[in-house]
Amino acid sequence: MERVRGRTYDPWEHADAIGVRVITRQLRFANELWLPDYRLIVLKSSMRPAHQRNALAHGVAHAVLGHRDDRPKHERQADRYAAWHLIDPRELEELGAWARDPGQLASELGVTRRLLLALSDRCDGRRTS
Repeated sequence: MERVRGRTYDPWEHADAIGVRVITRQLRFANELWLPDYRLIVLKSSMRPAHQRNALAHGVAHAVLGHRDDRPKHERQADRYAAWHLIDPRELEELGAWARDPGQLASELGVTRRLLLALSDRCDGRRTS
């Protein structure tokens, strides 16, 4: 799959391209579950589409990175991978010129604050894993 970033990145297409099935179900304690033995991502059915896109990008990251558990290091890696795909650096730069609050900036970019901060950690060169 070619490297697509920002609003044109489609995590459903990416999941399909790497042979991962995606289903939605009522989940109580998670927004997304990666089940590596089944090559399956389960998304919480009650999430709004934008949140499903974020959660699926995170799940796809687990699949691509070969994660088999959800230890903190893997969660940070999956967040950074998802953020890298979901956020277009040009759009981030343009919006950053006027949206100083991370929550507002994340909202404008269509990502969670957590993913925006994960990308910031990566761009700043900070080691979080």
